[in-house]
Amino acid sequence: MQLNKLRKKEVDQLFEAVLTLETIEECYQFFDDLCTVGEIKSLAQRLEVARMLRKGYTYNQIEADTGASTATISRVKRCLHYGTDGYALALDRLEKRTEPEADNKKATSRK
Repeated sequence: MQLNKLRKKEVDQLFEAVLTLETIEECYQFFDDLCTVGEIKSLAQRLEVARMLRKGYTYNQIEADTGASTATISRVKRCLHYGTDGYALALDRLEKRTEPEADNKKATSRK
């Protein structure tokens, strides 16, 4: 399992630091110091590719919408099917967080 290759004191510290962040603004501050703009954009792109794959978008649609290469799309797809379910965990939680907002918008638009 790849997680065992990753487990180190320094990586634990990084993840603990991420877990201390409380707002989007704090995340921007931390990741701006930690990563290059390109690295952040790549991470965000992979998450969006995963979301789109789960929704059934085609490679062509994903490539056009995100600019991701077919190699990146394939890698993300492989992780979705054979990985450690990290994408699924995060995307499921993100969807749950946005569901009440979507429900509120529907209720507001009916008034």
